[in-house]
Amino acid sequence: MRGTLVNAAAILIGSGIGLAAGGRLPERFQRVVTSSLGLATLLIGAQMALKAENVLVVIASLVIGGLAGEWLDIEGALERVGARLKSWLRSGSGTFGTGYVTASLVFCVGPMTIVGSIQEGLGGRADLLYTKSLLDGAASVAFASALGAGVSCAAVTVVVVQGTLTLLGVRLAVLLRPDVLSELTATGGLLILAMGFLLLDIKRLRVANLLPALLVAVFLTTLRPLFGW
Repeated sequence: MRGTLVNAAAILIGSGIGLAAGGRLPERFQRVVTSSLGLATLLIGAQMALKAENVLVVIASLVIGGLAGEWLDIEGALERVGARLKSWLRSGSGTFGTGYVTASLVFCVGPMTIVGSIQEGLGGRADLLYTKSLLDGAASVAFASALGAGVSCAAVTVVVVQGTLTLLGVRLAVLLRPDVLSELTATGGLLILAMGFLLLDIKRLRVANLLPALLVAVFLTTLRPLFGW
């Protein structure tokens, strides 16, 4: 768990720096930062989405996972969590929820999260998570300066997600299979693309309700050889 705890600490430190810097920026400069983050998020998402080896698996994962997410109302649950965190922190930020969800997705949906966490669980090495910590810390400075205190709360999500992957490392070793990792990364990339659309005010999608698509992608990829897809 050391790698995950270091990762969370880096996000908190970076968010603190971003909040201090963002509070001094005029509104028009904050809008520029938000737009820049939106474009960067689109780039990250596109790079991940292009990892897909079987587009049909990704499409089916999004459809099935999206229906499951709507039924479970994951978006509503995250909004309630964000509202409680906002109340607990006594934050008046109007972008608290957006910052929390956006940062949580960017920091948790990606190959470094999966591979790094499982590697630490299997052998105790956290080198990849330490590298991820540096990247997330730098990104959290930019996110927090534009989206506020909600970004710092993504540290909680990182601890829960990465900590779970680390503790279940042996049982989740299947996620390290190249074919599974490719489809999982591609599906996650499309979710991050959707967050980029949100930051750029292009279209607001209920991205959290698409999160089950990640599990569906793993399931369908592992079953693919049985059906000759």
